[in-house]
Amino acid sequence: MARRSTSGSTGGPAGTGPSGPRNRTPQPVRLRRRTFGDVLKAFLAFVVLLVLVVGVPGALAVSVGWPLPHSAPKMEWLSQPIGVDVFLNTLTVVVWLAWAQFTACVLVEVKAAVSGVGLPGRVPGSGPSQLLARQLVAALLLVGATAASFTPGLSQLGHSLEGNQRGTVATAQATPGILVQQQEQAKSTAAALAEQASHAAAQAEQGSATTHGATKYYRIQPPEGRHHDSLWEIAQRHLGDGRRYKEIYELNKDRTQPDGSRLSEASLIRPGWIMEMPGDAHGGELVENPDAHVSPEVRQQVGDYARTGDHAQRRGGGQHAGEDGATAQITVPSRRPAGGDDAGTPAAHATPAHASSSTSTSTSTSTSSSSSSSFGLSEALLGAPLLAAGLLAALGRRRRQTLWQSALGAVGGHRGMEPPTPTGDAQDVQDALLVGADPEGVRLLDRSLRGLAAALTAESRSLPVVYAAWLSHGDLHLQLAQPAGKPPAPWTLGQDQTFWTLSRADAEHYEDTDAAAPYPGLVSLGTMDDSRLLLNLEAVPGIVSLSGREADRAAVFASVAAELATNGWSDRMTITLVGFGADLTPLAPNRLRHLDDVEALFETMEAETRQRRGALGAADHQSVLTGRTGPAQHTRWAPNLVLLATQPSAEDALRLAELAADAGRLGIGYLVGSESDDLPGAAWAMEITPDGRLLAPLLGLELQAQLLPAVQQRAVVELFVEADPERDPDGPTTTPPFLVDISEQGRPAVYARLVGPYEIIGLDTPDGERSPLLHEALALLLLHREGVHPRVLSSALWPRGVPDDVRDALLERLRGWLGTDPDGSARLGADAAGRLTLAKSVVSDLDVLRSLYHEATQGRGVESRAVRGRLLTDALVLVRGPLLADRAEGRYRWLTHEIIDAQLPLLVADIGLALSAFHLEKDRAEKAIEALGAALRTAPADERLWNELLRATHATGDPDRLRALAADLVARSGARGLPPRTEALLDELLPTWRDSAAATG
Repeated sequence: MARRSTSGSTGGPAGTGPSGPRNRTPQPVRLRRRTFGDVLKAFLAFVVLLVLVVGVPGALAVSVGWPLPHSAPKMEWLSQPIGVDVFLNTLTVVVWLAWAQFTACVLVEVKAAVSGVGLPGRVPGSGPSQLLARQLVAALLLVGATAASFTPGLSQLGHSLEGNQRGTVATAQATPGILVQQQEQAKSTAAALAEQASHAAAQAEQGSATTHGATKYYRIQPPEGRHHDSLWEIAQRHLGDGRRYKEIYELNKDRTQPDGSRLSEASLIRPGWIMEMPGDAHGGELVENPDAHVSPEVRQQVGDYARTGDHAQRRGGGQHAGEDGATAQITVPSRRPAGGDDAGTPAAHATPAHASSSTSTSTSTSTSSSSSSSFGLSEALLGAPLLAAGLLAALGRRRRQTLWQSALGAVGGHRGMEPPTPTGDAQDVQDALLVGADPEGVRLLDRSLRGLAAALTAESRSLPVVYAAWLSHGDLHLQLAQPAGKPPAPWTLGQDQTFWTLSRADAEHYEDTDAAAPYPGLVSLGTMDDSRLLLNLEAVPGIVSLSGREADRAAVFASVAAELATNGWSDRMTITLVGFGADLTPLAPNRLRHLDDVEALFETMEAETRQRRGALGAADHQSVLTGRTGPAQHTRWAPNLVLLATQPSAEDALRLAELAADAGRLGIGYLVGSESDDLPGAAWAMEITPDGRLLAPLLGLELQAQLLPAVQQRAVVELFVEADPERDPDGPTTTPPFLVDISEQGRPAVYARLVGPYEIIGLDTPDGERSPLLHEALALLLLHREGVHPRVLSSALWPRGVPDDVRDALLERLRGWLGTDPDGSARLGADAAGRLTLAKSVVSDLDVLRSLYHEATQGRGVESRAVRGRLLTDALVLVRGPLLADRAEGRYRWLTHEIIDAQLPLLVADIGLALSAFHLEKDRAEKAIEALGAALRTAPADERLWNELLRATHATGDPDRLRALAADLVARSGARGLPPRTEALLDELLPTWRDSAAATG
């Protein structure tokens, strides 16, 4: 986080180590008298206001008079020439409108400055006018009103207008003119605030005593730029240790503040609130006595607040405060009230509910008596459900792509077979992904965010700026940068106006929508109090810095890059990896972009920043968020998230800060590695510790970080590389993972029919409610002859988690149900790594199907035509429909992680094509058509089968039959039209097919 050296600032107390958070708030100076320059500025401001507010309308009334016509104009008026009088009257009307707008701005700023509550409202379409009014009013009130010392609105000079949230360092160095004036004005205001607070404290030290004795109070200061006051920094300055913020919280929690609200969490404090301080507090900003040097309003507020507390009792319990974070920006959401409280009422302080939906799987499965180390699974991936779900989905898509590309290569090629079976670390990582993934959580998160965007679009509202999202106990909480009104139903207000909350029950009612992904830059950082934090990198007003050891930083960067590249709640984006991560690009070549060094980054991002600014201006959008709702072409507003893992030089850091000053508005996020926590231009600073904690004291965050260590990173990449269709031109392996003896002597002891309705031959039907679980477990084992990890099995059967004793009891029942072979060996065993395996005597029809096709095309069928025909015919007879055709709804959800739904149709199509070719060699066209029809019942979308059916039908010599088939194909294709290969084949076999199709249409 950016550090600022300010006159009057003091460092931390003696003894504070370098790792402790340093004070960024301008410290109070000694009593400062108003100078002649201050009085002169106030006088000039008064004169300017008097001229603009009173002088302008007076001059217009005297010199011009009434500019509008005194009667309704006639139509002939439109054809008359425009004279000097008409021009002057028109100009006068424009000046009157400008005066009215400026006067409205002055009134709004004066009201906000005098009331001292909240920030000034925005007058529509009056950015420069309101800024000028704000500066004039501030210059006047800083000298003319003692109440200004406690006015939150004045310290926001130049910072409340939308689109002006820029990095402090970058703005000071790169943006001359009005923005620098705003910063100087803000610094002057902060000095004035400190001056009057210091004066009040000095008077108290001189011995003025009241009924409140030596009780000390602190008034929460307004934000300056990006810095917000926090209990941590208050404790650091006035108690000597930021960790003592808990004492301040305990002294003040649940007490009514001047604005009527209450302190319910240590991280939720607002400008203008009053905090009672422990007795040993020290420093010039403290107020011991509301005396004559403090405004009457503040005097009354401090006095009223002092009478509400039991000081002795509060101090006694100060050392045992709750363990909340101290921040004004990122806050853990509160648990929903147990009773029927209004959803819009801020929840009382409570520890967040345990086990969010996104962490339930990993939580329940990680408490195993069989620890993860005994099975070799990665706890990092087990505790990252959203990352694991994204990686698993992307890996499945990659493997399907490989199968389809291989299938379209050549008839009789190497299709429909299993991809290479991972081994070693890759196998462990694949198991960890299967156990840790929460695809349902990803689906609900995606639908909820898109549903919110669609609802806001329907109400003609823009998307609010979201800094973070929390997944807590199944609920989704969006933390906004600032209040944005009432959210659209079924969203509700959370613990305060900056939280929008959606319950899991309401999220499940959302349907798929074509709305653009509103917040594609959300990425998981870790968990805190059983709530999972997703930070919106593209919305942070500047750079996010990450310090810590290089290896620990690399694990964070790899996790962020992998999740952004594969997540399910984004449409498209660019993740720019600088100086690291070249090996990560196989995860998502279309999303991940690698640059070698910082110079390449500057060259790329400077051009993109200019392009985005121009595109926003041309589209008349204030930010990328307004381009993601409504009729805009949202694809151009996809974010670019830059990950720079190495520390930039001092010169590069300043250049990067300048580049990132306007990044939040443009949809560009920067996460930069740093060796310390003082990176210039950093809006938020975080640190990763060797024990895996992610710390941001000034944000109030202490997370258990989400990591992707180097070993797991290499294994994940290996899984994707092995599945790359371009890596091996010969396609997947041609040998099935499990071959069975298809002779009469190879009759199995247990035979399960999976292709079609599920049935088992050779076993009695289990009694009771456990039968479906036993059948499902057996199906999973039959589809994975290489072995199934026990935790993979339990997470497949119980996606929400299950105790280990329940899982172990099921395995014992499954072992007893399967029984033993004649030699006494159990049919359910385990390999050396502890993975569950089935004996060769337990076989499925899918095993037989693969073995028959392999034997026909690569075994005995190659040498004997008769054997090949018999084997292919036997294989096609086994196909009775789709896999597990009669499975119950809600069960077998683990099939979504498998590619068997792509493998089986391709295998059946291969068998049908091979049998058709076998018959066409002997001119048995009808037999070929029969074989192709049988295959089409299982693989109706396979273009190769339809093309071969056209050839077989053409071989019958019946043109009417061919025309009928062509018409059927055209009707099936619908608006998409026939595939190019099919069109070319029809042009060859039936040149008149287009005329027939046109006549039919």
